[in-house]
Amino acid sequence: MRLHDHEVLILDGACGTNLQEMDIPASAWEGREGCNELLNLTSPATIVALHAGFVEAGAMVLETNTFGANRIVLEEYGLADKVEALNRAGVENARAAIGGKPGVYVAGSIGPGTKLPSLGHIEVDDLAAAYEEQIRALTVAGVDALIIETCQDLLQIKTAMTTCFATLESMGRDIPVLASVTIERTGTMLVGTDIAAAAVTFEPYPLFSFGLNCATGPLDMESHVRYLSRNWPGRISCVPNQGLPEVVNGKTCYSLGPETYAREMKRFVTEYGVSVVGGCCGTTPAHIRELVRTLAGVQPAHREVRA
Repeated sequence: MRLHDHEVLILDGACGTNLQEMDIPASAWEGREGCNELLNLTSPATIVALHAGFVEAGAMVLETNTFGANRIVLEEYGLADKVEALNRAGVENARAAIGGKPGVYVAGSIGPGTKLPSLGHIEVDDLAAAYEEQIRALTVAGVDALIIETCQDLLQIKTAMTTCFATLESMGRDIPVLASVTIERTGTMLVGTDIAAAAVTFEPYPLFSFGLNCATGPLDMESHVRYLSRNWPGRISCVPNQGLPEVVNGKTCYSLGPETYAREMKRFVTEYGVSVVGGCCGTTPAHIRELVRTLAGVQPAHREVRA
């Protein structure tokens, strides 16, 4: 996966919220509703169709349906023995959706899990072992990149990144690693770390890009993106939700339309030099299609990073 300084890399949109709108056979869940990763094996046509919608929209990178496909999360569903199979199937489904279309890559999605080490939910060694197992499975399956996302705990993401680079080195593999943190409306990650502390912590790692995803829409990310624009030496990513979630008639809804979403993302590219963009919760193929149209011919702004 390559990206020149004058290019913008466009990721796909949401997985979970789009699956909620799809007609999935009840039998596919096997009584484990909420375990989206299980669908990689039980309803691969559903996952291929999900990915295909974003390929048709013009996404350059598909994230695998493996956000929670690590042993820690899968144990909660009685699926701890399916780590390798679910991650492999996740990659295969993304490849099937791409078909022979050139210039579309597969990034292995690695989520934070459900237990945070800083809060004492899990020991670091146990978390690292779970990450290593998933990273190996995704890498062997042939991903073009790995994306460690929705990170909420400084110790969690340090564990993930240290494990990731050590595992890739032990495997003799050199593939891009993207990382993004989730900043709440409070201005910090879930356990209280702000974007400045996160950036300083992660600068030594050889990341392909670093930025933000989830939690909020673009507007609530602007101050954090501005900080990275002035202080982060590498590529910046921004993968927001489709605005802030609202509950309407008992259902979670996201109100930011494709045109507004794409317009705000274009501003981040042209004003702050963001070069990796995509969509998180609520974003549909329509959002990515409009993003692709709006960013056609657009180059990231030149940045003067403070020494």
